[in-house]
This record gives sequence, C-alpha cells and structure tokens, in this order.
Amino acid sequence: MAFYGKLCPISSAFGIFKFMRILIVEDEKHLAEGLKFNLEMDGYEVVVADDGEKALEILQKENFDAIVLDVMLPKIDGFEAASRLREAENFTPILMLTALGKSEHILKGFACGADDYLPKPFDLQVFLARLKGLLRRREWFKRESSKISRTFSINGREIDFDNLEIKTKEQTIKLTLMEAKLLHYLIENAGRAVSRKMILEDVWELHEDTDTRAIDNFIVRLRRYLEDKPSDPKILQTVRGIGYRLVLEKKSESREIESEVS
Repeated sequence: MAFYGKLCPISSAFGIFKFMRILIVEDEKHLAEGLKFNLEMDGYEVVVADDGEKALEILQKENFDAIVLDVMLPKIDGFEAASRLREAENFTPILMLTALGKSEHILKGFACGADDYLPKPFDLQVFLARLKGLLRRREWFKRESSKISRTFSINGREIDFDNLEIKTKEQTIKLTLMEAKLLHYLIENAGRAVSRKMILEDVWELHEDTDTRAIDNFIVRLRRYLEDKPSDPKILQTVRGIGYRLVLEKKSESREIESEVS
C-alpha cells in the first residue's frame, strides 16, 4: 500500500476547488488510480501519466492547475522533469511525492522547482490538504508578505511578490514559490548576515541536520536575477563563515513601487 487511508471521496472541505485540472505523474498504478479516484470524486479533472517523458509531452499541449509529480519515474525522473518545466518557463505548481524523504532530497526537489514535497507513505487527507494549499499558494504568500511591501525596486529590477516575478527592462522572470520566499526573507533581513541554518529553518521549515550547501543553488539563481555581474555580487553578498547578506545601498531601493509614482 503506497499511502495510508481508504479510497473514499472527501469533498466537504475541498468543494471550492472543483473543476480544477490536476496532472498526476506516477508509475505505481495502484497509487495513481487511488489518487485519481479521490480527486475526481472531489470535483477535480484528473489526467495521469506513468513516466516523466509522457508528462512533459502532455504539458506541452495542455494546461493544468497543479502537478502531482513522483520522483522515481521511468525515462525521466521527477527532479529532471521539474527542472525542464521551469527552464521552459512553465510555472504550474508542483507537489512532489517520493519515498526519498531525507532533507537533502527535499531541498533538491525545491531546487528543481517543486513548490511542496510530500514523502511516501502519506495519509490521504494530508495529501488533499497539501494540494489545496498548493492551489492557494499565491493567496497564502500574499498573507505571508504582509509585513513588508509586496513590490520592491532593487538594482533597477522590480520585484512583484503578488505575481511572483521580477521585471527588468529586457524581460520578466517568473519566480517559484521557494525562490520568492527566500528573497522575501532576505529583504526582511536586509543588511543583516543570515546563516544557511537560519534559512533552512525559517524558509524551508526544516530542522533536521542536513547539508545546508544545497541552499547555495538558490542563492546563485537569485544573483542571476538581481546582480549586474553575478560572479562579483554587490547586492547578495557572501559573509564568510556565516552565510549571506542582502545589501540595499540606497534606502529608497526597498520602498514600495507605487509610492514612487503617486
């Protein structure tokens, strides 16, 4: 049995998400059928793919509100499939399911672009709750961002936390939820050195002993978005022996964009 709980419809608390489209990418037939049954009984429209290659083909032709993505898949694994989707600027929310439940694997999933991660075996109601939360991720992030302005200007880039994007003169860069959470955290702590351990606990809410160097991948990506010369960072600096510090040279850089035009 791949998950705990009976195959039964659970609809009372999740009816507001009826008619949303979910892609399940899972090669374990019994688990895929069980999740499909419960989601359809709850009002979702569900499509199933049993390997990563098929999933990517489907996603080239169809749109979904969320993707439930297993990691250990034939042909193309879930980590690679998520990375390819993000590289192709497909930012459909991803909930990863996998028996690889160590902190290192969770961080790797986030680094590949996953928005949430649920280790197997899992309780069915927990799965449904996590999916619901994923589908409401933007509204949730807006509430999390209430302590600071949700639109910022840093080094000529406009950071829009409402729409999870960074705008430059040349392009608009879409942020994953985890990239946005990390950037939000760094802005909240601007001028202060934050350790990798602090980021691990405050952003990812992971408290286990793990290789915090996985966070460096996210820092590299944020530098590409924010720095004129990522190899010589002036804004997102490394603090040797501690971690990182976001430096806002001008106080006005962190003010709300709307106030500049009012």
